[in-house]
Amino acid sequence: MGTRAERLEWTRGDGLVAVGAAATDLTGLSLSALVDGTPFTVTAALGLVLAALTLLFRRRHPVPVLGAVLALGMVVNVVTPAAPHFGLTLTVALFTVARRCRPAVVAAAAPACVPLAAVGLGGSVLPSGLNVLTNALAAALVVGAAVGVNRWQREVEANRALLADRAVAAERRRIARELHDIVAHHITTMQLMAGGARVSLEHDPGAAREALVILEDSGRMALGEMRQLLDVLRAGEETEPAPSAPQPGTADLERIVTESRLGGMDTEFTVHGAVRPLPPTVGLTVFRVVQEALTNARKHAGNAGARVRLTYRAAEVAVEVCDDGPGEAPPRRAQRQQGRGGYGLIGMRERVALHGGTLEAGPRADGGFRVAARLPVPAAAGAPDGARGEDHPR
Repeated sequence: MGTRAERLEWTRGDGLVAVGAAATDLTGLSLSALVDGTPFTVTAALGLVLAALTLLFRRRHPVPVLGAVLALGMVVNVVTPAAPHFGLTLTVALFTVARRCRPAVVAAAAPACVPLAAVGLGGSVLPSGLNVLTNALAAALVVGAAVGVNRWQREVEANRALLADRAVAAERRRIARELHDIVAHHITTMQLMAGGARVSLEHDPGAAREALVILEDSGRMALGEMRQLLDVLRAGEETEPAPSAPQPGTADLERIVTESRLGGMDTEFTVHGAVRPLPPTVGLTVFRVVQEALTNARKHAGNAGARVRLTYRAAEVAVEVCDDGPGEAPPRRAQRQQGRGGYGLIGMRERVALHGGTLEAGPRADGGFRVAARLPVPAAAGAPDGARGEDHPR
């Protein structure tokens, strides 16, 4: 059924169709009277108007409406003999039946229209062969057009469903990347903090306590971020009772660098250029690239140092993470990092590509590993174009 407003809108559209059909058929009858000299009677005009008014109900009752249009059309043909024609009102009624009814109903209705629409034409009760032929061609065209529209509509609905499925799949991939980054980083940090606390427990209780505090904070943050993503999966169409926590960005790089240092990796962090706010999605991408690169360095580079370099330029932001491992041999390590189930470096590359950026990842000539990403970002209003400040170690 629908609301009252929806029913009024439906009736308004049907009313426009009915008025247009009545006006067109009345114009055709008038022209026929002028050309052929047939009388233009009030009865014929009234019959055409009544036939057009039945179109108001064609969506809910297509077959009865078609029957009423044929009956009133025969009356008009008998009252006012006219040249062979297939009126617009009959065309709309048959088109609606072909669009909304089963094929068996359409197969019966279309042939029935051919002789019935010709009854009374030319002053003869029995339809002539010419009238039947022209009506048959007109009915075939109407049914063919309806079949074509139905097929087009099915294709549109199939494409819409396909786009919806792709959107769902893309959202699942995004959530999978988020979960991978969260779990890989925080679990690695927690493991290193727990090991450091165990080693320092007897001879340096203060350091052990600090490691345990970081371990607790990292676990709490990991649970919070994972809960936020799982809430997205469970939300469906329900509105969130409270706004979700903001996503991390470049302002949070200090925190993960500090965690890397506390995890035993000497990590240097420098910022170059004029610092300016970044779009949230770009800031999140920079954060995840650094997070993933430092996590990989702690896993594969052994007792090595790392350098994180964040550069603001006029039309882009660049981030570079290098370590000076040995760890594993660079070729073997690169092969392992790039074949990690579709996430890892591949996930970083997808994140950067979504923003039109580029990502380079591979072993360095002098040892270690390098991950560098560049993302286009228009210069903020008031920010100096091309400004490059001194290095700011953090």
